[in-house]
Amino acid sequence: MDILFYDGQCPLCRKEIETLKRLEQGNLGFVDIHHQPDDGPLAPGREALLRRLHLVTSEGQWFTGLEATVRAWSHTSMGWLFRPLSWPLIRPLSRHIYEGWADRRYERRYACGRCITEVNETVKTEQSGL
Repeated sequence: MDILFYDGQCPLCRKEIETLKRLEQGNLGFVDIHHQPDDGPLAPGREALLRRLHLVTSEGQWFTGLEATVRAWSHTSMGWLFRPLSWPLIRPLSRHIYEGWADRRYERRYACGRCITEVNETVKTEQSGL
């Protein structure tokens, strides 16, 4: 089973995950990064997970960014729409667009100290059940 790690505090991310959950045809699990108690020994750090979409396969292979998106959508009947993003002639441009968008999203949501503090407080509150 593939597991997709996503930012559950990002409205656009949540919308995509809701759609993926509705359309996925099995073998795809979902983990909200903010509900993880800490980084596992083999997992990327929290900041890396927040910067880019991450997916890990049952064999332990990690996919990030655009590759994680294409792999996640391959678990749906719409996967064929995303497959061309990985084609050699298209991949450099699609990766550049994805990474530019992901960097801007991260900078807007998490790059300031106040934002990081708010996220950490939210996670602590959720974990303590308050």
